[in-house]
Parts: sequence; structure tokens; C-alpha cells
Amino acid sequence: SKKKGLSFDEKRARMMEIFFETKDVFQLKDIEKIAPKEKGITSMSVKEILQSLVDDGMVDTDRIGTSNYFWAFPSKALHARKRKLEELQSQFAESSQKKEALQKSIEKSKIGREDTAERAALMKELAALRQKKEQLKAEIDKYRECDPDVVEEMRQTNKVAKEAANRWTDNIFAIKSWAKRKFGFEESRIDKSFGIPEDFDYID
Repeated sequence: SKKKGLSFDEKRARMMEIFFETKDVFQLKDIEKIAPKEKGITSMSVKEILQSLVDDGMVDTDRIGTSNYFWAFPSKALHARKRKLEELQSQFAESSQKKEALQKSIEKSKIGREDTAERAALMKELAALRQKKEQLKAEIDKYRECDPDVVEEMRQTNKVAKEAANRWTDNIFAIKSWAKRKFGFEESRIDKSFGIPEDFDYID
């Protein structure tokens, strides 16, 4: 089956891994070579992903001579993320309070009254606040993807999953070998019978 491509946020998190793991300074051409090979990020999307991280303050950049250099260290990224989260959470709390106040005003306006222009305006503002609340939640989740702790957790999870997959690959190869010895089956016949792909192998 065809592999599912990485999402935008997954690409951002993997690119942050490059900086966090190496603690080095790169030019764009360096990242365009490293990202596809080590992190599975297509070279065509590297520039866009990197610019989004620069725009969000996750990656620093500076022009020296005729070249642009990029870097990001875990400590700075963590502080920047915390500041952004605090700002977003403050906006979220303010929106939630305003939404609650508007909800109370709407409920109050229903008592003994027909629909009014004021109530319609309040409903419109409430809908806008609900939308803003969802946008802020999405923004908070996006910054969580670039948290060094979350990146490390993702790496460990991927490592465990890879080891488990390779253990099952061991088991399948062992069973195929046993079936060939025991019954004299050809390997192609075993693969066809059990739906094993021709390119079945260990995960690198």
C-alpha cells in the first residue's frame, strides 16, 4: 500500500528535530539535503516549512554576507513556545469569559421577549467568538508539535514501533523458512498464499 504523506505539522516537528539533534547552524541548501534523507520531508516543501518556523519564532535566521543561516536550540524554542502558549491561553481565557457573558445576555434577552436586533447581534458575536476559540485551540496544538519534549516522545514512540515491526518481520521470515524445510514449498508460493509482498523486508 502507498505510504501516507506527512502532514504540515509533522514536517514542522521533524524539521525541528534536525536543529535540536545537531545543535548546529545551517544554510537552506544544507537543510534541503538533510531533510529528505533523514526526516522524509520532500525537498520541494523544505523552504515553506522552514519559513513557517521562522515566522513563528521557532527558528532563528540571520544574513551573513550573501548567505542566510538558520538555527534553533531546544532551550530557546521551549521558552518561545511557553511565551506563545501563555499568550494564546490568555486570549483563550478572555474569549471564554466573553462567550460566557454573552451567553448569559442571550438567555436573559429570551425571557418575555421576541427576537430583537440586539439579540441577533449578540448571537453573531457569539458565533465569531466560538470560531476564534477553535482557532486558538488549533494554534495551541500546533505549538505543542514543536515542543522538544513532544518531539522526543514521538521519536521514542517511533523507535518502539519500529522495533516491534522488525520483531514480527523476524517471526514471518522464521515461519517461511520452516514451511520451506517442512513442506518443500517455494518461497513465491508461500508469499502468494499469505499475501506477503515481494518487497517485504525489515524497516531501516
